[in-house]
Amino acid sequence: MNPLIAHEGHEHHPSIQGRKAVADSIWEQEHIELVTVGIDIGSSTSHLIFAKIHLQRRTQELSSRYEVIRREILWQSPIRFTPFLNSGLIDANALGGFIEHAYFDAGLHKYDVDSGAVILTGEAIKRSNARAIDELFAEQAGKFVCATAGHRLECVLAAHGSGAVERSRRSRKRILHVDVGGGTTKFALIDRGNIVSIAAYAIGGRLMATDDDGAWSRCDDSIYKVSDDLGITFDDVSGISEPQRQQIVTRLVEVLLAVIRRSRPDRLMDDLLLTAPLSWSVVPEEMTFSGGVSEFIYGRETQPMGDLAFDLANELNRQLRKASDVPHITDVQHGIRATVIGASQFTVQVSGKTIFADSLDFLPLRNIPVIHPNIDLSRESIDVGKVSEEIVGACQMRDIERDSPISLSFEWKGDPSYQRLRAVADAIDQALCRPERVAPLVIVIDRDVGRLLGRILSKELNKGEQLLSLDGAILSDLDFIDVGELLSPPGVIPLVIKSLVFDSAQHAEH
Repeated sequence: MNPLIAHEGHEHHPSIQGRKAVADSIWEQEHIELVTVGIDIGSSTSHLIFAKIHLQRRTQELSSRYEVIRREILWQSPIRFTPFLNSGLIDANALGGFIEHAYFDAGLHKYDVDSGAVILTGEAIKRSNARAIDELFAEQAGKFVCATAGHRLECVLAAHGSGAVERSRRSRKRILHVDVGGGTTKFALIDRGNIVSIAAYAIGGRLMATDDDGAWSRCDDSIYKVSDDLGITFDDVSGISEPQRQQIVTRLVEVLLAVIRRSRPDRLMDDLLLTAPLSWSVVPEEMTFSGGVSEFIYGRETQPMGDLAFDLANELNRQLRKASDVPHITDVQHGIRATVIGASQFTVQVSGKTIFADSLDFLPLRNIPVIHPNIDLSRESIDVGKVSEEIVGACQMRDIERDSPISLSFEWKGDPSYQRLRAVADAIDQALCRPERVAPLVIVIDRDVGRLLGRILSKELNKGEQLLSLDGAILSDLDFIDVGELLSPPGVIPLVIKSLVFDSAQHAEH
């Protein structure tokens, strides 16, 4: 009896088995499983998560894009302090050893991992550190997205990774998300699933830390600023008394609470601000926390760890209990692991046939960050200045320099008339192409207007060098793309989309 067509002692007719093989083949074409890794390397701590993501092909409009329908966390590493050399640079060898052991403990080999995201924050984004870390993943460079997260992008990643954005989208509520990490606190104001404002302050749980013997040995610049504000003088961090340390913690929390309360900033608040301040376009109904300090805020951790995190959380809880003018506090899915929740996954699309480029010599491109500004093109008249501002704002929120390689993506709505296309082209020119653009710019639009828009930018605005305008594809903010070479025939360009995937109640499993 052929074991391939036997079941419960009965033989199946070959035609039944053939139909089953066809059905299995169709299922495999419509579903993909990938093993991913998310690696967070920050100023204070590093950790990683292995996950399996299940993707299914979208059925609408014969789309070639796959959607994440389920995600399973396979293994989570312990939280480790990021290893630094005496020179202040990250110890890449020690970090590589930690990552290698994590793979071993998870029972995985690097070849078992299909894709991944390496998120660099804080000290890790310094050029010399980033170069050393890049070398750790050089062999798998095509698989990994390496996102250098400045303060603004950290705000965005924490808001998404914690689950706050998804909570806001599902509940249709306005949420203030607060990520209190080791060196910075990141704020994100979220309105029904859209991040409308962000800000970061130099306040965190490891601004002061002890050595292996329990003596206070580490002191960040922020501590000197707070000490000056309080009139506390010291030559060495070990000279700060216990009451003085508590004074510093209380003052740090006062600054955080002043931000939450939308109070007028004082000198110290301005000194600790790392970005533009929050613009309160909406008033939050709820407040959520993530980051290392949040583990103490929510009571998931109770033992001090040789820094300020425990005391900072206790004082913040104390002051929040006394305040009557702050949003209701609610919990979210992820705390200290909020940033690393984003694991890269691959999807593949091809462009439409209406593409434009003066030259394709600069292809292929790899790991180009996507910005997806909130542009409303539904009105007949397009405001060039407004569209330009939205594009610049999207670049700033992603910590992307406007003169670096960029993929600009948006949905086209309304009539593709010359006047409307010219207005969008003028906005792109103002936002990304002045005074002169030398890095690749890839414009990706969902509707068939790529060639028309590209021609206006090139022939009328003289922005054709290293410009590629595609249509027929859909991208999202926090995506990265690889752009392949032209396939002729059929005259299309393949796109590999690498998305940072965040948990939602719809597909998260623990």
